[in-house]
Amino acid sequence: MSTLEGVFSFIASGSMALLFTIVFIFISFVIGVIVGYLARKVLKIAIIAGAILLVICYLGFFGLSLNSLKTAITIYGPTVIHIGALLIGVLPIGLAFVVGLIIGFIFT
Repeated sequence: MSTLEGVFSFIASGSMALLFTIVFIFISFVIGVIVGYLARKVLKIAIIAGAILLVICYLGFFGLSLNSLKTAITIYGPTVIHIGALLIGVLPIGLAFVVGLIIGFIFT
């Protein structure tokens, strides 16, 4: 219980750059809702594009190789993980972003 009281007191009474912490949390939440909404729209387009790509590959017009995919994951994977850890790193702000992301993805 002491940990929750500490977090709530930090959120309610803290300030960063002369703004209250709750302002940063709200901004992070709104950004999460927007990103969740856009992710849902982009996911629909990606599913359609993936289906078209599978049909094109099946018909032989385009070839896929797993080596290029493995190379891209090897190059860009650690960078994506690092940026994700930085986004989630600040607990109250990161948690607000994740909640906003879920709400934006599911309910919009």
